[in-house]
Amino acid sequence: MTYEEYLDEVTTVLTEKYDLIDAAAIKHVMRAQAADFFTLHDDHAELRTKENAALDAVKIFEQRNKSRPEAFHGRSKTPVK
Repeated sequence: MTYEEYLDEVTTVLTEKYDLIDAAAIKHVMRAQAADFFTLHDDHAELRTKENAALDAVKIFEQRNKSRPEAFHGRSKTPVK
């Protein structure tokens, strides 16, 4: 399947498995995509299977509310004045 079809499949799994509305599932997939979660899938077609889509949907859903400590790397510990 194409990269876009793969993202659609992950979105579909999210809606079916976790009873999410389409907009919420799309938001989760878009956030994962923005965080480069799917970079390898874009480069390697063999990763774009229904089985991997189901596994990736679970990973994305489990990570949806976890903080992103990498976003804070490089910040100064002293407050900005």
